[in-house]
Amino acid sequence: MLGRTRMRAVWRGVAALMAAGFACAAYIYLTLPDVRELRTQNPKTTAFIELRTAQALQKGEKPKQVQRWVSYGRISENLKRAVLVAEDSAFWDHDGVDFKQLKESMEVNLERMEFVRGASTITQQLAKNLYLSPSRNPIRKMRELLIARRLEAELSKQRILELYLNVVEWGDGVYGAEAASRLYFGKPAADLASQEAALLAGALVNARLLDPAHPNTRLRQRQQLVLSRMRGVTPPPVIAEPAAPDLLELAEPAIVPPAGGVPAVLPGEIVPATKPSGGKPPGSPPGL
Repeated sequence: MLGRTRMRAVWRGVAALMAAGFACAAYIYLTLPDVRELRTQNPKTTAFIELRTAQALQKGEKPKQVQRWVSYGRISENLKRAVLVAEDSAFWDHDGVDFKQLKESMEVNLERMEFVRGASTITQQLAKNLYLSPSRNPIRKMRELLIARRLEAELSKQRILELYLNVVEWGDGVYGAEAASRLYFGKPAADLASQEAALLAGALVNARLLDPAHPNTRLRQRQQLVLSRMRGVTPPPVIAEPAAPDLLELAEPAIVPPAGGVPAVLPGEIVPATKPSGGKPPGSPPGL
């Protein structure tokens, strides 16, 4: 009799865990963002821009933001190739998630009992930049994987790479290829040479610290490695798609904190976008 009571208790516990897991999965799925608007609209802001703004305001500093949107055809082929080499050489072979790399990274992390290696594709990085926080929380990672699959289902490879190259962080307050190219090399992104493109791509491993205009030894080494592999990748061709309105370059955007103060960003939560004042829009897989 006692054995049956224990078994019933065990099954009740298992059922409770399954119910909790199902509820968590349902919540994550139902709260995913609708990415379909990105087919024809450029995002007015991103989760990372909002997060950096909040961090600056919390420190009593003025937020920095420089971003200038350019179409896919106005970005150097050299930069496209270099970024694919540095960030996602299997870009053509996955549907948002590189399961081979993901498996290998999980094995390394479990072996060392800490998060020492990531396996994020460009699509996953875009999902994180647009909608999530940079935390390594497992729930946040699950959201990232699901959003990445949605992005691949709704957008072309060209559009995914175009979005990524326009929103990725390329320094403190610097977002996108055009802003980075003008800041570091004094030229538009369309005119980047292979050496310059390789420096920009190599810096993405730690873009807030590595300076392409003044490369250190580590960045120079990454530049040479990227250059040696650039011929082996093919970026999406330039194909006309429904036009999205260009965003203007904003060096010092007017940012107004919410009335109740800057909200804390919890790991795994989607970062809410704050509405810019005046109605104007503001402005890594495994390392090599």
